[in-house]
Amino acid sequence: MTTPGEVALLRLAAQRLAGPGLATVMDSVGWMTALQAQDYSGVLTSVALRTTTGSRQSVEAALNAGEVVKSWPMRGTLHLVLAEDLPWMLELTTPRLIAGAASRRAQLDLDTPILERARELAVNALSGGHQLRRNELLAVWDEGGLVTTGSRGYHMLWYLAQTGTLCFGPVRGDEQLIVLIDEWIPRPRRPEREEALGEWALRYFRSHGPATIKDFIRWTNLIAADARTGLALARPRLSSLNVEGVEHFMDPQTPDLLSSCRHHARGIFLLPGFDEFILGYSDRRAVLPVEYADRIVPGGNGVFRPTVLSDGRVIGVWKHVGRGVKRTLAATPFESFPEAMAEAISQRYAALP
Repeated sequence: MTTPGEVALLRLAAQRLAGPGLATVMDSVGWMTALQAQDYSGVLTSVALRTTTGSRQSVEAALNAGEVVKSWPMRGTLHLVLAEDLPWMLELTTPRLIAGAASRRAQLDLDTPILERARELAVNALSGGHQLRRNELLAVWDEGGLVTTGSRGYHMLWYLAQTGTLCFGPVRGDEQLIVLIDEWIPRPRRPEREEALGEWALRYFRSHGPATIKDFIRWTNLIAADARTGLALARPRLSSLNVEGVEHFMDPQTPDLLSSCRHHARGIFLLPGFDEFILGYSDRRAVLPVEYADRIVPGGNGVFRPTVLSDGRVIGVWKHVGRGVKRTLAATPFESFPEAMAEAISQRYAALP
C-alpha cells in the first residue's frame, strides 16, 4: 500500500524525468512508447528532458533519420513514436477511430471515392522519396480536383495517416514533412495482435506506472476487453500497488530507481504543455490538486499549459515571455513561490532544453 504523494515520485522516476535519463532519443521515445505531440516545440523538450543529451537538436536528428515519426496512433491525437512501432499501433486503433469519425466525414462530404482519390494523388506525388509540406500536399489535392477548404484537407490528411499511407517524418525549418509510410518505414515491426496488446500494456505500465487499467484504457483508447487482454499478458512482468483501495501497476524496478534519485525527484521541474507526466493518465489527482486542475487547462479548452512541479506535485504554471536572447520566464504559482523555490525555478528554466 502507498500514498498518492509516493505515486507522483514513482512516476517521475518511471518516466525518466528524475534520474539520469536514457542514452538516446530512440531509447527515450521507445521507453515512453508515445508522447503527445500537437505542440511540436513542446514535444521536443519532453523527449530531451528524458534523454541524457538533453538536446532538442538530437530529437530533430532522430526525426530526420527516420528513427522517430509523428502521426495519430491513438485517441485521434498526434504523438511521437518509434517509426518501427507506428504500423502495429495503427492496426490496433484505426478501425475504431475511422468508425468514430463517420459523422464528421459525412459533414465534410468526404466519401470513399474522394478519400481514395486523395490517397492516389498523395502516393503519386510522394513516391520515390519525395517529401511535402502540408500546404504543398493540399495544393496537389486542389490541382487534382479535390476541395480542401473547410477542414476537408486536414481530414483527408488525418484519414490517410490513420489508414497507414502517410506520416510526418523529417524536419524542414519548423515543420515536419509528410512522407509515405511504406517508403519512410522500410522495416516495420509486425507482432501478432495479442502480442502487440501485451507489449503495449507492458511498455505503458513500465514507463508510466504506477497507473491503473483505467489510465491505460484512456491513454490508448482501446476497448476495455483489449486493454484487459494486454494487461493479463503483461502482468507477470509487473508489480502492483494498492493506492487508496485501487490497484496500480508498474515496473518492479521503479522503486529502486526512485531510491537512487529521490532527492532529484523531490526537487523542481519545469515541464512543457501536453507532457506525458500530466497527459498520460485519466486520474491526475496524485500529481495535480483537483482544485487547481482548471489552471492548467483554462476553460477546459483542451490546451494544456506548461507546469511547475515540486515534490512530484504541480504547484504552478509557466510560459516564455519574449523571443530569442530576450526570452524570459514568467511563472505563476497556485499559491506562492518562496524565495528559494523561485530561485530554483529560474535555475531550471536556464537549463531547460
